[in-house]
Amino acid sequence: MSISSKWSARTTRAMHRIHARLVTRQTAATGFVSQPEPRTIGSFAKGRQLCAGNIMFAGHLVEAEGQSLWVITPPDSAFGNEAHGFSWLDDLAAVGDHSARASAQAWVWDWIGTYGRGKGPGWVPGLTGRRLIRWINHALFLLRAQDAEASKVFYRSLTQQTKFLARRWHKTEPGLARFEALTGMIYAGLSLSGMEAHVTPAVKALARACAEQIDAEGGLSTRNPEELLDVFTLITWAAVSLRESGIIPPQEHLDAIERIAPTLRTLRHADGGLARFHGGGRGVDGRLDQALANSQVRRAHSDGLSMGFARLSGGRTSVLLDASAPPKGVASHNAHASTLAFELTSGRRPLIVNCGSGKVFGEDWRRAGRATQSHSVLSIDGYSSARFAASGSKKHKLELLVDAPKHVPVQVSEAPDGTRLQAGHDGYDSTHGLTHARTLELTFNGRGLAGEDMLVAIEDGSKKRFDAKMDEISLQGIAYSIRFHLHPEVDAALDMGGAAVSMAQKSGELWVFRHDGVAKLSVQPSVYLEKGRLSPRATKQIVLTGRAMDYATRIRWSLSKTQDTAVGVRDLVPDDDMQFSNSGY
Repeated sequence: MSISSKWSARTTRAMHRIHARLVTRQTAATGFVSQPEPRTIGSFAKGRQLCAGNIMFAGHLVEAEGQSLWVITPPDSAFGNEAHGFSWLDDLAAVGDHSARASAQAWVWDWIGTYGRGKGPGWVPGLTGRRLIRWINHALFLLRAQDAEASKVFYRSLTQQTKFLARRWHKTEPGLARFEALTGMIYAGLSLSGMEAHVTPAVKALARACAEQIDAEGGLSTRNPEELLDVFTLITWAAVSLRESGIIPPQEHLDAIERIAPTLRTLRHADGGLARFHGGGRGVDGRLDQALANSQVRRAHSDGLSMGFARLSGGRTSVLLDASAPPKGVASHNAHASTLAFELTSGRRPLIVNCGSGKVFGEDWRRAGRATQSHSVLSIDGYSSARFAASGSKKHKLELLVDAPKHVPVQVSEAPDGTRLQAGHDGYDSTHGLTHARTLELTFNGRGLAGEDMLVAIEDGSKKRFDAKMDEISLQGIAYSIRFHLHPEVDAALDMGGAAVSMAQKSGELWVFRHDGVAKLSVQPSVYLEKGRLSPRATKQIVLTGRAMDYATRIRWSLSKTQDTAVGVRDLVPDDDMQFSNSGY
């Protein structure tokens, strides 16, 4: 980051604080002009834990029974952002009893008393928009049994935050934070007395953001499925609220909803969760279905890629593969070196997964989760298909993807008994002279996936680089590994004298992994990284290892349900109850 960029960032933060203090002098709203209707989805289990004083934000558990949230020193900025964003109000509202309401009311009014005059890290447009949405959504929950003076304080704070957004939303970087800021501004302008003037500017700005940031495929430049869901949720909430107030959203706004809905349907696995790529997780349970229902868009995605991902489906099985070059530039700061990695889900049970984003577990886990080795794909030992380079200052350092695959050809066609996907990438050409090509064939009934991975030196220049690398390692061959990370609930073990791997799902489904014997097969430890847990979950991975000795190396493998696995399994086994522990939550 240049000196001028650093100065600009510091100036922006300073101006946020100045404007946050200035708006405390504004005339306050006196109430709601329309009764706000909650649209956010909370977790009853998380709400119970909050009532008990177990505060779990951003991978950190703080036990603070009987204490205000705001006396806790945040372990890191991510914890602080989650606290000041107030998404946890959804969880307390999901409980909805006297204890949950008492905690919610105490923490909201404590925030007003501590930070309401423009102090603290919560006065940035994105967090302010997120906070406004929750306060307005749950206003009836919060205001119940409160006296006139407490209500006046609440409305005054809502007014201040709305006017802060009106002054500062345009200083938010394009992306999710800007959508949060503008949606919060629309919510407030529609709901609060005297704030109507802020609706039109926010509606116009949101329409511009939709036109500029949602591409023709209905995707984002970050290629993060969960972030796309968050943006989609916000703009559908805004559209519904505008219609309920008799305002027709601009066409750019409606067109963005039309583009995104089919893309999210493509990125959804058979169990309803999103594919976990480029820093995104499965998404909050129920949010995708709710957002799609609110959008009223029924259209499925046409053939081809969706935000750079390819989908195969058959029977009860879905396969999603990263079939494009990774994000570039600043958009790659959370991106993963996952080109040609895939995930497979059968019914409501994931089988093959990627490790996921380790961001909530610290910088080391975040970096590890971004590496090619943390995905279900081939990697050359010691290398990722894209490299990582630091950018920015020490305080605001970004690690961007560089030397990433540039050429990623993809073709989807019919196979004799299913669908075939063929793809390749040149991420190892500059370092080893090799192109990785992958073919997947999923049967129509979803009971079998046949795969083939190849490492090929194609052009003369590539062959020279391969030969030079072979000379460098004394003709020992270029070591590679093909990894298939398993979901933690899959029970896997070597079978058939070490020639195959048997995998049992909790539903009773049995899958078998086989290969052609070119590589060595093993089952090794792995991890499953997901938000909402205290630490990574232990799991296993199937690994094929070998060495590329020639210009072309081919490895064939397959995943198939056993013959005695029923076509339709009644999956009635309940998922594990969520609870706090040292190993997970």
